[in-house]
Amino acid sequence: MIDKKILITGGAGFIGSHFVEHLSNNNQIKIIDNFSTGKLENIKKFQDKIKIIQGDLRDINFTLKNVNDIDIIFHLAANYSVEYSFKDPIFDFESNAVTTLNVLEAMRKNDIPTIVFTSSSTVYGESDKFPIPEIAELKPISNYGASKVSAEMFIHSFSQLYGIKGLILRYANIMGPRSEHGIVPDFINKLKKDRKKLLILGNGKQKKSYLYISDCIDASLFTLEHSNKNFDIFNVGSEEWITVDEIARIVCDKMGLINVKLEYTGENRGWPGDVPKFLLDTQKLKKIGWKPKYTIEDSIRKTVEFLKNTILN
Repeated sequence: MIDKKILITGGAGFIGSHFVEHLSNNNQIKIIDNFSTGKLENIKKFQDKIKIIQGDLRDINFTLKNVNDIDIIFHLAANYSVEYSFKDPIFDFESNAVTTLNVLEAMRKNDIPTIVFTSSSTVYGESDKFPIPEIAELKPISNYGASKVSAEMFIHSFSQLYGIKGLILRYANIMGPRSEHGIVPDFINKLKKDRKKLLILGNGKQKKSYLYISDCIDASLFTLEHSNKNFDIFNVGSEEWITVDEIARIVCDKMGLINVKLEYTGENRGWPGDVPKFLLDTQKLKKIGWKPKYTIEDSIRKTVEFLKNTILN
């Protein structure tokens, strides 16, 4: 992608900052972030190449004023936490669904043609058939998943009513440099505090798919270039899945720890709304010519290598 005017909402966050890194050399980049979880240090080395606007997309007046003169929006601004969505569903809805509707309204009024929305595998809820295709019924079991579904539906309606091109990307768990949330950072933080034992949320048997951040960015841009529909949906993930116990063993090994005692909270879910098992069907992505470069184990090891010296001291 070259010489485009691009807005990245949530551009100072984990995934958003990697979009900034990938796109800032050849495009005009503007980011909007309220810096509630995003960090300026994530984009500090790109500051001279991009325009940074601090503000809250839940505010429609702010959104209408600042979401303009753009070719493509990568919309990542959101509540990131399934667990927190259980504690505060109103905040979650406003952060995920309301921000999306506000962005779409600004697109409609300011003639912005394309939005790429980072959705989530949580929209599917629990399934007994794996892998899960894009056409599967959406039955979220978390407020987070429900708010993502709502955002997706607004994008669909705006594509039908106003001709906005909407690309929905349903991500698996993404890991890599600059990530601060998720299973690998959680394990590293715990092991830095106690190198002899590791508390695992749930029973360790949860089995899920994961994807490395560079594969995530590559797949996202690949689908944008190759999708010719006005509204399209892609699962973005790996064909592999792995248990929590297996991840724990890989993290311990990469940190040089042996005989770590694994302890469990005992349930089959790590937190309310957690989906114990999921594997996305990525055949649609594969058919247009994309597949990940890294295995899940490679992704975990690369993530640990970066994070073990950069999160808790």
